[in-house]
Amino acid sequence: MSASGSIEKHEKEPTPSIQNEKREIAHVDNVTSDINARLANPLEGIPRDQLMADGAAFAREHGLGHLEKEFAKGALVAQDPTVFETLEELSDDDKAILRREITHRWDHPATLYYLVILCSVAACVQGMDEAVINGANLFFAPQFHIDPNATDGSGGRNQWLLGLVNSAPYLCCAVLGCWLTEPLNRVFGRRGTIFISAFFSFATCIWQGVTNSWPHLFVARFFLGIGVGPKSATVPVYAAECAPPAIRGALVMMWQTWTAFGIMLGYVSDLIFYHVTDKPHITGLRWRLMLGSAGIPALFLMAQVLFCPESPRWLVSKGRYDQAYASLMRLRRHPIQAARDLYYIHVYIEAEKEIDSGHNRFFELFTVPRNRRATLASSIVMFMQQFCGVNVIAYYSSSIFAQSGFSQINALLASWGFGMLNFLMALPAVYTIDTFGRRNLLLTTFPLMSLFLLMTGFAFWIPEGNGRLAVVALGIYLFCCVYSPGEGPVPFTYSAEAFPLYVRDIGMSYATALLWFFNFVVAITFPRLLGAFRPQGAFGWYAAWNIVGFVLILLFVPETKALTLEELDQVFSVPTGTHATYQLKALPHNIKKYIFRMKVGPLPPLYRHEGAIGGKHHAPAGFMA
Repeated sequence: MSASGSIEKHEKEPTPSIQNEKREIAHVDNVTSDINARLANPLEGIPRDQLMADGAAFAREHGLGHLEKEFAKGALVAQDPTVFETLEELSDDDKAILRREITHRWDHPATLYYLVILCSVAACVQGMDEAVINGANLFFAPQFHIDPNATDGSGGRNQWLLGLVNSAPYLCCAVLGCWLTEPLNRVFGRRGTIFISAFFSFATCIWQGVTNSWPHLFVARFFLGIGVGPKSATVPVYAAECAPPAIRGALVMMWQTWTAFGIMLGYVSDLIFYHVTDKPHITGLRWRLMLGSAGIPALFLMAQVLFCPESPRWLVSKGRYDQAYASLMRLRRHPIQAARDLYYIHVYIEAEKEIDSGHNRFFELFTVPRNRRATLASSIVMFMQQFCGVNVIAYYSSSIFAQSGFSQINALLASWGFGMLNFLMALPAVYTIDTFGRRNLLLTTFPLMSLFLLMTGFAFWIPEGNGRLAVVALGIYLFCCVYSPGEGPVPFTYSAEAFPLYVRDIGMSYATALLWFFNFVVAITFPRLLGAFRPQGAFGWYAAWNIVGFVLILLFVPETKALTLEELDQVFSVPTGTHATYQLKALPHNIKKYIFRMKVGPLPPLYRHEGAIGGKHHAPAGFMA
């Protein structure tokens, strides 16, 4: 019997357990049916003739009068991009273009992929800025008299000081760097902000290489945070605003994928300069070259960024409609796609102005319900990216491997292996983040990360030797394999798309500031945590936080894959309590269905939106998000 046939029979003769489950589902459905968000499309209900006239008038009013026909049709498609096949006003060529963006979702102009390369280089800068300190720790700490393994009684003090030096950029990000994102973006745009942050990354990397004491190195690394913070908040938003929704997750997650590649390059740099010997009047040349090498990709970023188009959403927010259309024409295949996306951006921004009360936008992250739920979800994924334990490995893996019995060079080689896996295992998420989904990736990987951290920590009870080395390395590598496609790429992707445009800059500034603050906490505390709790307790601490993260994501983080801004507003309009209640009901249902492979009835959708969420299809690839 076919699967569908068995289900039909099962539904005709339900068992008592199925009947009970259906009663529970019906209860959830009754609770949610009255409060499911139904945010209307700003264009919904407008007659076709008026809509086309509005599109043509929009073109005339904003210096695009020679494109009246394209904007008339674009406005018509923007009202409901799923029904373009039925629109008599569109030519066969127009329909072929719109059909192709659904069937060939990776078919886009070269400029879009050049922009992806730009974001990838920016991420490499970020990764190297973070990772080169890993190998340098082995050498500058003894030279500056902050060796955490000192036997003269200063080990505890030195552990805190080493943590302080390592965490300096993230302290700056939390208290200063990320909060510069909004004013920099407002004045200089997305591209200008990326250029400025790249310059700070280059200059401070060189500065680190000429320091002569740990306080001097701390100051240099603190100002590195001005290069790290605004860049990390701007690049994912820039990618999200330029990418079509069907591949937005894949393009935005390039930030984390290539950050992982940059981290691997940082370990490669550590290996390259390991055997460099001191020259006359230069002590510690190898660690100085390690830290300074991270400035090289920043030069490529500075040279590249001005050749990319500016974000069309940012240009529209500044009233530069002709430039926004030109930007979209570089990012889309056909004028009807550019006209559709530009007109929808315009009407959506106008609709958002009605939401903007003129009050302090930072406080509106917490006082406006839709924003508050986006803030909560973004805060959870950003917080857990640090407290899942990955950065204690990224920053201190060489020290961890050395403590488990590796030689210095083998510890650096093992760290490089971690960096390589971190990059390679992030590649599958390019596909799964927009198909399997952000939320499902997190719920699947967090329990496994907890398990592998426990495995790593408990391996230190194995007597010193090859057995311990093998299990420690295996635990760290397996942890990396499940982190990289899940909690690695999701947080920045999720936060870049969760906030509405009018608070997007300040929302992303808050989210990245939170991430870097807890990055600072993790980096400054881990050397002392390792000394006080030993590796078993230190890794067990972060294993427990992964279980906490699973629960938080289950209850408070909704799915955002392949949705337009309109649909995201609907998702974040569902009350937090309703979402949590629904997910608690859905958990046993999904365990029965997907783990025990039981035949269970379908769950009612939490979100209802005609033609989109909860329906048979989402918005097509070109509908601007």
